[in-house]
Amino acid sequence: MHDFYMRRALREAEQALAEDEVPVGAVIVHSGQVIASARNAREQLRDPTAHAEMVAITQAAAALESWRLDDCILYVTLEPCPMCAGAILQARIPTVVFGAPDPKAGAVESLYKLLNDARLNHRCQVVPGVLAAECGEILTRFFAEKRRQGKK
Repeated sequence: MHDFYMRRALREAEQALAEDEVPVGAVIVHSGQVIASARNAREQLRDPTAHAEMVAITQAAAALESWRLDDCILYVTLEPCPMCAGAILQARIPTVVFGAPDPKAGAVESLYKLLNDARLNHRCQVVPGVLAAECGEILTRFFAEKRRQGKK
């Protein structure tokens, strides 16, 4: 089941890649239905908060007509950053499934463990590493191309 929805998130990441955005995709599932599907849009929107998770959370809240995403699962191709982890907690998302770890900004397992911090009033079940190689490969491809372009 997790692979299926992560592949949907990877399709969003591929679209972000085609739009010259950092290729991260996210989907939110409620009762077996995808209610939100998003990708990074920071360049397009000129908005530093337009991470895939943030856009998907906004879409899901609109779909459910509630800021509480109690019965949802978030799938995202890259480990959420501190901003996104904070939004996940605020939205009360109970389960987060991510693909590639983020050793530079990951706030779920790599640098911080915000989603399971006992000092906070909400915690999440975390499923790391789903399709991690594929999720990491698209990011590696993107940044390799950016480095190559920078050497021209």
